Order: sequence, then C-alpha cells, then structure tokens
Amino acid sequence: MDSLEIISCDDHMVEPPHLWESRLPAKFREQAPRVERGPGVQWSMSGDKEVFLASEDLPLCDYWVFGDVRMPVTNSFADASLSADSLSFTARTGADEQMMGITYDDMRPGFYEPKERLADMDLNHVYASLCYPNLIPRFAGQTFLQAVDKELALLCVQAYNDWGVEEWGGDSDGRLLPICITPLWDAGIAAAEVYRNAARGVRAMTFTELPGYLGLPSIHNKDRYWDPFFQACNETGVVIAMHVGSSGVPISSADAPTAVQSAACFTYAQLSMTDWLFSGVFERFPNVKIMYSEAEIGWIPALLERADRKWEESPGYYNPTLVPRRPSEYYRDHVFGCIVTDRYGVANIEAVGEDNVLFETDYPHKATSWPNSLAIAEEELAGLTEAQRVKILYGNAAKLFRLEC
Repeated sequence: MDSLEIISCDDHMVEPPHLWESRLPAKFREQAPRVERGPGVQWSMSGDKEVFLASEDLPLCDYWVFGDVRMPVTNSFADASLSADSLSFTARTGADEQMMGITYDDMRPGFYEPKERLADMDLNHVYASLCYPNLIPRFAGQTFLQAVDKELALLCVQAYNDWGVEEWGGDSDGRLLPICITPLWDAGIAAAEVYRNAARGVRAMTFTELPGYLGLPSIHNKDRYWDPFFQACNETGVVIAMHVGSSGVPISSADAPTAVQSAACFTYAQLSMTDWLFSGVFERFPNVKIMYSEAEIGWIPALLERADRKWEESPGYYNPTLVPRRPSEYYRDHVFGCIVTDRYGVANIEAVGEDNVLFETDYPHKATSWPNSLAIAEEELAGLTEAQRVKILYGNAAKLFRLEC
C-alpha cells in the first residue's frame, strides 16, 4: 500500500451526465436519466420529505430528470466547497451553511472523473474506495425500483453497473470499487445481477435497510422471497451494502427540526440489524456478510446486549430453530459497521468488536473528512493499539473485500 493508509468503505460516485444516454439501447435513450439546467434551489426538510425551493434569484443548478422525477443536484451530495487546499473538517459543516443547488461546473472533477478521483484519494491517504450510487439512483437504487417501466428500469440498473465496472473502476488498478445496484423489485433478477457482476470482480451490491419500508417483502418473509438474492451473495462472497437513507429518513414528528433526523440517522440501521439477527438468514447462508454505511457504531453494544437477553429469556418471541445461536455470535461473524467519527464507539471497541469496524471518508458529501481523513482518524483512534488501528483503517476491509494491498 506504500504510504496510502485508508480503505474507505463509504464514498460516492457522482454519476456523469453521459452515463445512461451513452449506454442504453437507442429506443430508450430519450427516456434515459439526463441532466438539465434550471433555476437554483435551496434545500430543506418537511417531515421525512425533501423540499427544494426554486428561485430565479439563486444561481442556476443542474437537475437529474427521469420520468416524473426531477432531482436537483445539491451541495449536500456533491460538496462544491471542497478544494485542494487543506480545509478543516468543522469549517465545511457549520450550522450556518445552506444546502443549495449546484451545477457540474461547480464540482471538483474528482467527483465524477475516475483519474481525478484517484488523485483526490492520494491527497487523502486513501488506497481504495468503495463507491455507492449518489444522485438520481439514490443509495439503493430506489428510483429504479419505483419506475413503472421495469424493462427500462433494469436496463438503467445494468447500464449503471456496467459504467461502474468498466469506466469507474476499469483503469484504477483495483482502487476504485463500485458498489453495484441491485434490482430490488425481483429477487431472481437481483440474484442474476449479483452473479453477473461478481464474475467481473464486483465485491458489493446495494440493498435497503428495511425492505418493507419500500413496499417490498421483509427478510422475515415466510416464503423466503429474498433467498435467491441471499444465495447468490452467499456463493460469490458479494457483500450486502446498506447505506443510511436507503429505506427513507427516520422522523419523530412532521414538525421536528432536521437536526432530529440527522442525529438519529442510525435508527433504521438499528432496526435492520435486529431484523437480520433474528431472521435466520445467517444460519441458512453462513457466508453472507452485511455492512452498514454512515450509521456509526456506538449504539451496537447496547443493541447486542438486549438482543442476547431476549434470545435467552424469551424464546417464544422468535423461532429458536431459525436462530439457534446468540445474536451477538451472528453479529461477530456477519456484520460490519462504518465510522467517520464515533468516539463513543471507538472507546467501546471491545464490545463493538475490533474485527467488525470499517473506516469511511464519505467523499464527496458535505460530511466528508476529505482531505484530512487520516489526521481525523489518527485523533479518533488514538486510544487504540496499532494492531487495532490497522484493522479499522484498512485491514478489516481488505479481508472483507478480498483486496490485495
């Protein structure tokens, strides 16, 4: 790895404007996701819904358009304040900073150009980066799940995955690792896409934390709806990657400030992990691995303690045949959490599990630690042993994703 010291397990590609228009069959190109420029917007939240207030008084911004979806590009997903200069982590995330619409002209080329991304990774001591979808697909491909024309939706998913493998990661010498989109509307098609992408070296596929929240069968489904997908991941070693926001945004009340949602963003990850631990999936598919991105880790010990207590004291609350081992045992063998900053979680690393923690820089989102990720990591992990720091910064990820570095 030379002097590069981080494997980031949660970054994002900013999809280039040409992606779908250049890869879909000719008869679908007019319906492909595309970029249009329009009035500027200011972003806000209303309950669990994003609100974009357009104004002719604001600078122009770009919009991704697909069917009835018209999504402005905002600096929350592509932080236009990033520069090559040394920037403080806190200066870019101050409470007074507005989330606004931007254009591709406002972005660093490293947001969407592979060679420029590698240069930005070098500046940040990042050896390899696993990259989620970002704008129009959303973090688990929800936009294509909701599309009416599923033939077009599948072609869009496959075009994205092809671009990720061939253009994004193709010439990176294994450093740019796409997390491919899973076609969530059909578990059999999803399994086929796992096999297709695993055959060309893909290490992870998207999934949603809580399928039921998207109108899909849960992982407890009595007919085992998701088993073809799980079996494909079990056979290929492809990691099931779940990002906060992949099932929606936790909301306490319609009039709660956005700070409530942001502070409690890991809530759905808690519910999801509990689902998995009591589902029996890990018992049926012993090679399946799952990871939670941007959910942090400080909450995990309390959840495991309570889950183990319920497993021991209340076998009537679950099916002991499906879950013959303690939930914490399944966790140790199958579940990974990611951190940018989580001092409480790091301070309780023994309870969290030093083998279950991955590092992320979240580039190019507004919360990214770029270009100071290594300095921030060294401060966060200062109380750990050198062996523990190595595991969290790159060792666990290298093992999980079978990377040679």
